[in-house]
Order: sequence, then C-alpha cells, then structure tokens
Amino acid sequence: MSVVVEHIPEVEVKPEIERPVLSPLREPLIEGHKTYSEATADICQLLDQKPGRGWWLAFTASFSVLVAGLIAIGYTVVTGIGTWGLNKTVGWAFAITNFVFWIGIGHAGTFISAILHLFNQKWRTSINRSAEAMTIFAVICAGLFPIIHLGRPWLFYWILPYPNARGSLWVNFRSPLLWDFFAIATYFTISLVFWYLGLIPDLATARDRVRSRVRRAVYHVLSLGWNGSHRTWSRYEVVYMVLAALATPLVLSVHSIVSFDFAVSILPGWHTTIFPPYFVAGAIFSGFAMVMTLLIPTRKFMRLENYITLRHFDNMCKVTLLTGSIVALSYLIEIYIGFYSGNRYEIFVIVNRALGPYRWAFWTMIACNALIPQLFWFKRVRSSIPLIFIISILINVGMWFERFVIIVTSLHRDFMPSSWAMYAPTMTEVFILAGSFGLFFTLYLLFLRVFPVISINEVKGVLHYARS
Repeated sequence: MSVVVEHIPEVEVKPEIERPVLSPLREPLIEGHKTYSEATADICQLLDQKPGRGWWLAFTASFSVLVAGLIAIGYTVVTGIGTWGLNKTVGWAFAITNFVFWIGIGHAGTFISAILHLFNQKWRTSINRSAEAMTIFAVICAGLFPIIHLGRPWLFYWILPYPNARGSLWVNFRSPLLWDFFAIATYFTISLVFWYLGLIPDLATARDRVRSRVRRAVYHVLSLGWNGSHRTWSRYEVVYMVLAALATPLVLSVHSIVSFDFAVSILPGWHTTIFPPYFVAGAIFSGFAMVMTLLIPTRKFMRLENYITLRHFDNMCKVTLLTGSIVALSYLIEIYIGFYSGNRYEIFVIVNRALGPYRWAFWTMIACNALIPQLFWFKRVRSSIPLIFIISILINVGMWFERFVIIVTSLHRDFMPSSWAMYAPTMTEVFILAGSFGLFFTLYLLFLRVFPVISINEVKGVLHYARS
C-alpha cells in the first residue's frame, strides 16, 4: 500500500517592515521616517540637479535688479552724493537707513546658529545653514552703504588701522562710525568662519557623492581633507562650540554699537539710553522675519517639506512674537520717557513723528511691527504658511520704516524752524536700495545651487528625536 504525499508549495513570508514607534512626549523634527542614507541622498541630490525654470526666473530678476543698482552706484561715485535727495538739514537718510536695516537682518543667523546651539535647541538644525548664509550676504549689503556715503569711497581704506606714512593724521577713535567698522568687520569674520566650519563635514559628504568632476574637485579642496574619523569629529565639535560661544556676545554688541551712532548724540529723538536693547531686539525680530521669507519659497520649490516642517515655522513665529512684543514695548517706553522728561524738544519730536508730515511712515511702522505680529498668538496663524509669508514680508517693511522714522523724522525739523526741510529720495537712491536687494537674493540663489542648503550632519542627529 503506497502513500501519496502531496507537495505543498512553500510560501515566502516577507518580514514586516518595522515602523518606528513615536514618543507621546515629543513631536518629530524631521517627517517622513527618514533613514540616515535617505537624508544624505535627499540633500545631496539637490546639488546634482540642474536648476529649474523657477530658479532661472528668480536669478534673472534679482541679477537684473543688481545690475540696475550697480549702475546707480557708479553714477553716484562719478557725480557725487548730490544726486541723492539730501540737504543741509537731512544729511543722513536712505544710505544709513539701509545700512542699519541690513545689519539687523544679519542677526538671526548668528542667533539661530550660536545661541540656540548653546541652549541645545534641536529644532535649529534644518534652518541654521540658510540663516548663516543670509547673515553673510546681509552684512555684505550693509557694508556698501557707509562706503558710498563717504563721498570719496575710493579712500575707504583710510579707516583701517594701518601704519600711517602721511604724517600725524589718525582716525577719530571716539567716533561711533569707527566703532561700526570694527564691530561689523569682527561680526562678518566670525560669521563667515562659523558658517564655513559647519559646512566642512557636508562638503566632504558632497565630495564623495556628486557626479560632476568639477564640483567634486571644488568640494575636495574646500573640505580640507575631512576623513570623518573619531578624532576629527571630536575636535570639530570642540571648535564649533568655542566659536558659538565667541559669536554669541556679537549678537548683543554689534547692533548695540550701531545704536550708538544715534544714542551718543544730543539730538532729540536719538539721545536715549533705550536704543541698545531696543535695536538688538529689533534686529533679531527683522532677522527672523527674513529667514521665514526666504525659507518658505526654498521649502516649496526644493521640496524640503519633510526637513523644514511646520514646527520649525511655529518656533520661529514664537521668537518673532517675543521680540516683536519687546519692540512694541520699546516704542511705548520711548514715548513715555519723552513726555516724562518734560523736555519740549523731545516731546516735539514724538508729536511730529505721529502727526507731522512723515506720519504715514510712523503709522506704517506701528502697524507692521507692533500690531500685525500679535497675530502669532493664534495657533491657526502659526500653522498657515501663506499667512506666515505675508506677515514676515510686512515685518521687513515695518522694520525698514522704523529706521527711516528714527533717522529722517529726527533730522528734518531741528531746533531752528528756519532750517526745517523735507527729504524725498531720488530715483538714484531707490535704485541703490533695490540693487542691495538684488545683490542679497542673487547671492542666496547661488548659495542654493552650490552648497547643501540643510546641514546633513546635524539633521542626522535629530532623525530619531521623537522615536521611543
């Protein structure tokens, strides 16, 4: 008797994909359950991609505006600053307004990179690279305006502390403008070194992954022989921490020194001790607004929604709300101190700003800097990307008008009514201002194509932030 054994085919059992278990106490900083290799590939592939039509349109527009600004600067240098709308009463106007505005924009990068790193804020990792680059570009834009305003810009090197072979002529070390030079030069140097140091590990990663031979050769030189060893990482982290500690005081000192340009004078509207902290809060306020203005289109067109999430914008909105509230409080304190002093000249400046011929600029400043940012109290507003983008642009507009109000409305009506005068910018000044924005966006767009827009090594450290 034979037994027939039927053949039962083997069923291939596929292992179940283990999904990470998220902690109920932490929200993920990076979405999409990315692995280390996926994070590296997502960021590095942006360097190999050819720029799309949107990038070329944006670059063409910004570069065209830059060229127009350079033509206006050339015309100013050849003809003189008489091409501007300045007069005997208003000797400072657009140039110094733009200078203070761009210096303020550069503060968010150092704040995000240095201070938040010292406080171990993990959410900074996706936005610090763009903010650091923005700082460098903003300081470059700011440095143009004092040089142009000199009248003889080809002699700008006289301000440098070099050996003087012409005789006993030395710079006036008591001048706040000279303090500006040293503060801004130090700030630019530290920011550039800090940004480049953070790039080195990512440049080494790009060196080993990009397909272009030219890019590979450039990254090979810029990565300084990085090999990823334990000793290399250990020394890198120590140096990075030291530079963060050195850069942190600059956030407070640089714009405080810029405020001394006004506070050390005896002019009503400028001579106030609240200016240093008020300027620092305003700088961080406008800087974070510009970071959001830049990152929202970057996130959309480079498809970085998994890395720059709504939580990042939520945290930036909270910082903007805090600093914006400090700025609004400073406005009230400045008005209160002016009336409390009993000085009729201080009171006149306050009333003239609110009710005088430049009241439209004053109330634009109040609306954009004191009222509109209060919308960030609402979670629904902080979760809406279009609303955040619109509010960030309005904040930048308001902060530019703040500097305009401080400078022009304090100058155009001084102690003698016979010398009162109005100021109106000429087209040359408008084109120079537009050209500074063209320079800023041109440099930023080139940065997006040349360097990793997100710090690869720091993002990997927070991939498992919310996993239990």
